[in-house]
Amino acid sequence: MKAVVIHEFGPPDTLQVETLPDPVCGDNDVLIDITHAGVNFPDTLVVTGKYQILPERPFVPGKDAAGTIRAIGRNVTGFKPGDRVVAQMEYGAFASCTATLADNCHKLPDTMSDKDAAAMGLVYQTAYFALMERGQFKPGEIVLVNGAAGGVGGAAIQLVKGLGGIALAGVNTPEQAAIARRHGADHIIDLAADNLRDSLRDQVLACTNGHGADVVLDPLGDAVFEASLRAVAWCGRVVVIGFAAGKIPSIKANYLLVKNIAVCGLQWSDYRERQPEKVRAAQEHLFKLHAQGAIRPDVAQVFELEAFAEPLNTLAAGKASGKYVLAMD
Repeated sequence: MKAVVIHEFGPPDTLQVETLPDPVCGDNDVLIDITHAGVNFPDTLVVTGKYQILPERPFVPGKDAAGTIRAIGRNVTGFKPGDRVVAQMEYGAFASCTATLADNCHKLPDTMSDKDAAAMGLVYQTAYFALMERGQFKPGEIVLVNGAAGGVGGAAIQLVKGLGGIALAGVNTPEQAAIARRHGADHIIDLAADNLRDSLRDQVLACTNGHGADVVLDPLGDAVFEASLRAVAWCGRVVVIGFAAGKIPSIKANYLLVKNIAVCGLQWSDYRERQPEKVRAAQEHLFKLHAQGAIRPDVAQVFELEAFAEPLNTLAAGKASGKYVLAMD
């Protein structure tokens, strides 16, 4: 098989595609011939050694893979060779073939292509759990999504609209605003405005008739998170997804008390390990929403496997304009 291999952590340009033996299919595994793999922001942290979960080197990065099952382990039920699946794994997707636990896989409906499946993996699952599980979203509520032009942000905007909410998109540039509107955002919140501490709140209150945001989904951190707290409605919920903007912020607990605000975090892979039944239910709901046309991955570009460094560098620089996918053929 062909695969991107990490021998030493470093910039994406220091890695290469290598030819390796096909992996062995364990008793609880399925062996997948991968057609497409999703490229995610956490992959940029993995290749540079900054991610919280790093396997022993050498290893193949990549967390989302779609393709066809070639073989199954002797303990596997519910799958058979020839099934089209999407696999959400900790690593191993940037390759033409992978062996992964059957529990990591979901059968693809005929209504979804391999490309869409790979693009929708981690980001849509993360957005879904942030919104529904941690954010306790209810139809009709107002949701502020920061980083709305990114993978998780764009997925979250689509989910808010598909599930009957009002979506506010926090973005930094006119180009990002256009992407957020393409996802269905109702209002644009300018995160590059002067005096963000006050301007973010003022923008949110202006477009919600003074109500504020019932839910905030924040993958950015830094000053954006701190400003967002001031835009939360009474009894609002804030979900911490990441710190792509840099600094990990601190929380003034007295502000949570005054407005009855709840702040919680999301580490999606914990659900995969601890409550896989919730992940499976979420994926079925995502498949249904996709079939209804309520959600669609915004695939900006498809790259050959050998060009893997380009989308990783773009994501690391914060210049992504949609979802990037690797094609193995």
